[in-house]
Amino acid sequence: MKKRVAILISGRGTNMTALIEAAKAPDYPAEIVGVFSNRADAPGLEIAAAAGIPTAVRSHKDFASREAFDAQIEEILDSWQTEIVCLAGFMRIFSNGFVERWKGKMLNTHPSLLPFFRGLRPHEQALAAGVTEHGCTVHWVIPELDEGRAILQTRVPVLPGDTAESLAARVLVAEHATYPKALAMVARGEVRFEPALR
Repeated sequence: MKKRVAILISGRGTNMTALIEAAKAPDYPAEIVGVFSNRADAPGLEIAAAAGIPTAVRSHKDFASREAFDAQIEEILDSWQTEIVCLAGFMRIFSNGFVERWKGKMLNTHPSLLPFFRGLRPHEQALAAGVTEHGCTVHWVIPELDEGRAILQTRVPVLPGDTAESLAARVLVAEHATYPKALAMVARGEVRFEPALR
């Protein structure tokens, strides 16, 4: 049985698109059963709908608290009988209760070789640090931002003359290949959740 996967987006959904394309393969161990966005104008919603995937939108601005918004997301995920959640450019921080509920079942991709360059502007951080290698990490989601243990990483060289934009473009290509591989590993049970190193 294929694992039922929901994807959460806030924008273009390029990583979402990579997951949708990968899941079209007959032997891929997961199926995309829904795409949720907190923004009605997220371009990724149209891509998902064109692929025949159910979509849902709720604005966080319509809820009094983070917990109330997360409860609404939870309801939608349950309606899709979701087994695994993939974050793909979802620009909201969850309540601890939501993260605990999906612990070991929620993945995210971050454009750096975690634990290096957490948070925002990782490409600028990498260039400022003068590293020769950068990359991306698909990791488990835990309450601490970008601190979940890595599932899969791909390294990308930092080239002379790189700008944040050129480096970001190269890392994005790597993400589009890495995220589907990592999801497949999780869906097949080849990798299991472990708490972050402390």
